[in-house]
Amino acid sequence: WRGAAPVQAAIAAGDEVTGATTFRIEPSLDSGPVFGVVTETVRPTDTAGDLLDRLSVSGAMLLERTMDGIADGSLTAVPQPADGVTVAPKITVEEARVRWDLPARVVDRRIRAVTPNPGAWTMIGDLRIKVGPVTIEEQDDEQDREPLAPGRIRVDRQGVHVGTSSTSVLLGEIQPPGKKLMKAADWARGARLGDDASAQ
Repeated sequence: WRGAAPVQAAIAAGDEVTGATTFRIEPSLDSGPVFGVVTETVRPTDTAGDLLDRLSVSGAMLLERTMDGIADGSLTAVPQPADGVTVAPKITVEEARVRWDLPARVVDRRIRAVTPNPGAWTMIGDLRIKVGPVTIEEQDDEQDREPLAPGRIRVDRQGVHVGTSSTSVLLGEIQPPGKKLMKAADWARGARLGDDASAQ
């Protein structure tokens, strides 16, 4: 991944490993020869914020080793291969809108990829709600209930469920406009969502 949002792109794509490099700057995007590489496992619940925090530590150590290697002449930059390059442009606020018509695993990854910035969001009625990471519900959990259509909301004792094109997901924390981050179930009780409530 090359560009402004490689970590976010790795999470959204479902990559199991990502990392960082030190390289010499060239006119074309992130294409310069590489001095060093550090890898980081993408954990199943990682948000972009989590992964960037870990990479900021391992990446700082890599940068220190790179500077020392350049200074003492022990490090030589290696050209990057031209194949396998994918661009990861900056994610816009509009692109961070949740698409409930996608499978649950894709919804989960895309939400985590934009958490905390720019932040996933959806419309519930006329309210724009910021959405934190979700929990994918197992098929067994839903076998006694009518499946939810993509975007349809059901509130019960377990919490706030939203349908996707596969299984439903359970909302964790949300942020209504003008309010602090809160548990979705707490907000739903106060919002008194009707049976026809949906997220778009």
